Amino acid sequence: MTSPAQRHMMRVSASEAAQRASVPLRHATPYEQMLVKLAEDRRTLKNIRSNELKAAKKRELLPFYAPWVAGVLADGRGAQDDILMTVMLWRLDAGDMPGALEIAPYALKYGLTSDHRRTTPYMLVEEVALSALRLRAVGQPVDLSLLLTTQRLTDAADVPDMVRARLHKVTGLTLRDAGQNAEALAQFRRALQLDHNAGVKKDIEQLERALKPKAEPAPRQPRQKAKTTKPRTRKATATKTAGRRGRPKAEKTAG
Repeated sequence: MTSPAQRHMMRVSASEAAQRASVPLRHATPYEQMLVKLAEDRRTLKNIRSNELKAAKKRELLPFYAPWVAGVLADGRGAQDDILMTVMLWRLDAGDMPGALEIAPYALKYGLTSDHRRTTPYMLVEEVALSALRLRAVGQPVDLSLLLTTQRLTDAADVPDMVRARLHKVTGLTLRDAGQNAEALAQFRRALQLDHNAGVKKDIEQLERALKPKAEPAPRQPRQKAKTTKPRTRKATATKTAGRRGRPKAEKTAG
């Protein structure tokens, strides 16, 4: 553990060294001292085989570098800084996405590099997505705003489609968990557009069904009252008069 005085001196040294934009930082003694410490910590990590244990060790080591990072971000003028870039990557490995994205705007603004294989936007998109997926895998919450910030910071950068698709996928999953289905669907569709093997086709189908307007039931017709039919009454017929109408037959007389 470093004392408050040591942290202050480290921050001041970082600030002074970072202001030498025209002079490589390798000529700054405090920077060289930090590089020695960084190399030692890297050797320690190299001897750890478990990724889980490596992440835990990085969480243990990172606080030492915090004053240096603060000094560079406060007064830096964009000189390449391997310590700063290593800390950004380690923070992502350790699950500290907010800490990594604290460094990202500075690194992107000045075009700092992290390794020879990936550009900084490439590294940032890939590692943020992987960090978010690791958090989800162990049931930890993912800060949606950090995913959207990463998209915004790297939107115009040249990043492999498959890598960017993974970021859109995990953003879609996080949005869906938050109940923002329409926004999640847009992220899944973008992931599929970038990579047909992104593994989001079922997610898209489910959300499309969920968002499809449901047909409204037809309005119920009012029930008509049943007509009550009165029993038909037969008209009373006149009683037949005795005998038939007409002239009565004459009675026969004995002859």
